[in-house]
Amino acid sequence: MIQDFKETFREVVQAVLPLTGAVLLIMFAIGMDSGMFLSFITGAVLVIAGMVLFLMGVKLGMLPIGESIGAELPKHNSLLFIVAIAFLLSFMATVAEPDVRVLSAMIDSVSDNGISRNALILSIAFGVGFFVSVSMLRIVYGVPIKYLLTAGYLIVIILSFFTNPEYIAIAYDAGGVTTGPMTVPVILALGIGIVSVLGDKSELSEGFGLIGLASIGPIISVMLMGVLA
Repeated sequence: MIQDFKETFREVVQAVLPLTGAVLLIMFAIGMDSGMFLSFITGAVLVIAGMVLFLMGVKLGMLPIGESIGAELPKHNSLLFIVAIAFLLSFMATVAEPDVRVLSAMIDSVSDNGISRNALILSIAFGVGFFVSVSMLRIVYGVPIKYLLTAGYLIVIILSFFTNPEYIAIAYDAGGVTTGPMTVPVILALGIGIVSVLGDKSELSEGFGLIGLASIGPIISVMLMGVLA
């Protein structure tokens, strides 16, 4: 555990320090006051500490439990059960996703409450849950991922002609924020766990691609919000 902590701390510092240095240089160049410097440095330290603790929690809890659940699901011999659990886990992980919360808060602030924050979060979560469930079916039935990606983006293109223009850009950002540190470990671990107990499946070819498929769901669900708005 100590070794994992050291490795995680090093990774977080390597990721955060370059950005912190760049922002400090910009702040110095434009002549911001010392109070802002102090606030930013304090925030950077808190970000590092928070990310280390968060990622340690993911490594120690989310990844192992995701793989364990994924490995146990096929043993119940119920496709409906697998799909339901996959939907529930991915839905709840998306609701808890920090990136989704940030996006919804920003949209709420600039839209003057014109777009409901809670409705947006639930819409994104439903889209992820639905497509993760579809991904589980793809793994079980061995459907090539290229067919699902093609069908998904064709739906996106068609919906773009009917969606309220204000929702189109939001929809694509919604697809991007679902690839965050909470959702990705859960979905990947779940998929790899399921593939690991299916003897005729390759973990490399079948266990990945879930995030790409899952990111289509929020795009479609938010666009549908725009159609109904």
